[in-house]
Amino acid sequence: MRVSAGDEGNEGVHVTESACAPSTVSGPADADTLAQLELDRALQEVARRAVGPLGADAVRARLPSSDLESIRHELATVAELRDLLAAGDPFRPEPIQDIRPLLHELRAPGAVLDGQELLEIGRALEAMRIVRGELTRVGERAPKVGLLAVETPPARLGRDLLGTFEPDGRVRDGADTAVDRARSHVRDARSRLIQTLERVLRGLASHETSAGASVTLRSGRYVVPVHADARGRVPGIVHGESASGATLFVEPQQAVDLGNALAAAEADEARAVHAVLRRLSEEVRPHADTAEGGLAMCVAADDLYARARYAVDVAGEVPRVGPPGGRHVLRGARHPLLLAEGVEAVPFDLELEPFELGLVVSGPNTGGKTVLLKAVGLITALVQTGVVPPVGERSELPIYTAIVADIGDRQSIADNLSTFSAHLAAVRGALEVAGPGSLALLDEIGSGTDPVEGAALAAAVLETLVARQSRVVATTHLGDLKKVAAETAGVVNASLTFDAANLTPTYELVKGVPGRSYGLVMAKRLGLDSEVIGKAEARRPAAERSLDMLLAEVEQRAAALSEQEAEATARLGVVQAREARLAAREKTVEETEHAVRERQGALEREGREQARRFLLEARKRVEEALGMARAAVSEATAKEARRLVEEGISQEADELRRLQDELARKGWRVKGKEGDTTQPVYVEHRGGMRVAKLRDEPAAPAARVSSPPAAAPISEVDLRGMDAEDARDAVMRAVDAAVLADLPVVRLIHGKGTGVLRRVVDEALRADARVSTHRLAPPREGGTGVTIAELA
Repeated sequence: MRVSAGDEGNEGVHVTESACAPSTVSGPADADTLAQLELDRALQEVARRAVGPLGADAVRARLPSSDLESIRHELATVAELRDLLAAGDPFRPEPIQDIRPLLHELRAPGAVLDGQELLEIGRALEAMRIVRGELTRVGERAPKVGLLAVETPPARLGRDLLGTFEPDGRVRDGADTAVDRARSHVRDARSRLIQTLERVLRGLASHETSAGASVTLRSGRYVVPVHADARGRVPGIVHGESASGATLFVEPQQAVDLGNALAAAEADEARAVHAVLRRLSEEVRPHADTAEGGLAMCVAADDLYARARYAVDVAGEVPRVGPPGGRHVLRGARHPLLLAEGVEAVPFDLELEPFELGLVVSGPNTGGKTVLLKAVGLITALVQTGVVPPVGERSELPIYTAIVADIGDRQSIADNLSTFSAHLAAVRGALEVAGPGSLALLDEIGSGTDPVEGAALAAAVLETLVARQSRVVATTHLGDLKKVAAETAGVVNASLTFDAANLTPTYELVKGVPGRSYGLVMAKRLGLDSEVIGKAEARRPAAERSLDMLLAEVEQRAAALSEQEAEATARLGVVQAREARLAAREKTVEETEHAVRERQGALEREGREQARRFLLEARKRVEEALGMARAAVSEATAKEARRLVEEGISQEADELRRLQDELARKGWRVKGKEGDTTQPVYVEHRGGMRVAKLRDEPAAPAARVSSPPAAAPISEVDLRGMDAEDARDAVMRAVDAAVLADLPVVRLIHGKGTGVLRRVVDEALRADARVSTHRLAPPREGGTGVTIAELA
């Protein structure tokens, strides 16, 4: 019985409950149409990808549906799993056996299954557990796939069943204490019995038994072989004889009791085993319904896996599916069966707007018209069956409520049908179901009878189907039908292109242009007498000759346009490649410039740091000299201190000059403002390059220095506009200058602003041992915008 998704409960694309036999429920297409489209072969190709027989059966049992929401859900679910598989996810369902007959048997009160049957149920329960875990695992990334997961029997139950039985269904040793104890008794009883029988054999003479005779079984009893003429030597029960009657199989009298004891022990073992089987059957019985639901889950997962794997293998894209009467668009479509056979099918595009209800495909024989017709029908049926067909992105299909096909030679001797009669029967069926949402696929419409009458009948059928809002795709050789397509609203011509030079089909569908028959051209190419060809050409109606000439001209122009397009595409490729190379080169240049800027910045930072180290060393020497000066007791000592100071400054100036010259030779410069005499450098332009050098002459300080009254000399430095590093250097130079000038106070103007310079000044002064204290100026002298440093 099918799990239905249709309005009346008789249509659906879901897995069948009975995977053993295909459903007979009909959908939009009857069995004859599906057979012509070869849907069964296509589904068999999909089913090959299932991991188990039940999943394969479920795929093969699928039928087309007209339920739009059900079809959308099925295709979306396939798309989710297809994407996971294409990304390398290891999802793969477990194969499972059909345990429904066993579950049905187990539902009877008191029913006890044997070990092999319980083991089969245990394997199925374990498969359910694994599949449910896999569905749950992928549920977050593929929520529709995760919805297949259902409740399954407790995992403990499956483990108990698998742990109780050997692969042959025998209760494992160690699985049950009572069974183990009974088997121990059986082994002891058998050992005693066989030892007794072997003693009897050893007591017989060579002429009383066969050479190499041993203890054997007859009728379930252990016996020894004895020659018939020595029967009196071994009293006991005869349980059989050899084919010749020369040997009797005797259970000696002294072994009868031991044999009975063995039989009793074996009966005890059988009772213990039966108790295990009964207990496990009772444990499984309450979970029979849940197990059946878990089985359906496994089959559905395998069915879905096969369809998703097929979509990956054929690179199928999920088409957009809409209600009846919508656009019918196939892009990059290929015939599924040609792919299955390994044929390199030429993809085709077909685009029919809602108002384009009729498509008449014409062209020569062997041009692929029938293959195209079957491909359109089969792809449509697969989509409505929940299978992603081999189509490309942006494909779009409406749902068809009825599909009728008349493809190939339908004559039947058994049914007393000619080709024309068979076509008429199919056309009658199409007219019976014709209406909005129906699809008719008619191969060689109007053929099999007089061309004039056939064309008239075909035109009438075509016009009637279109008038009833039924979509029809028809192939034909009849010239009159091409005219009908050109003159009837809602009907369009199409053709499959043909290489006239080589007389070979190209299988490319061209919409809007009817095809030529090429009959006389092929006849001429095959060597038919030119006189005959000429007479045949003369007999053709003038209108047909004119149309043929026009179509030939259209084909030539189309070929020329195709060549031009190919040439333009090639040129575009060259231009795009050149642009890509230029873009890559530009990127390389940008990266190089960035690296140069980074290197320049690193060198500048390195130069500034080195200059700072030199200045700190100079300051240290100045402090030492000043210490000596303060401690001097004579004019000679003071002169020596001044000499040391001047020598230290001279050495540091030499080092700075060497550094600047080295940077200039490398083409780099140290940042500084021209005219900024707070820096001991000036900038000289050489050949367009700015080179920084130390000044040869002492420069007036760039910082504005005001001279207060002599009673209280104060040095004033304006730091506003400097960055943090420049300000720190300026503070150090100001303190140096004040110390050399023996000034007690330095006035540092940093402004109020964001407070960054004030923090820099504070940090620099705190770190300088020559500064005894520093403070912000009184409000009338600048307030928080000025710091006053007092020197030690």
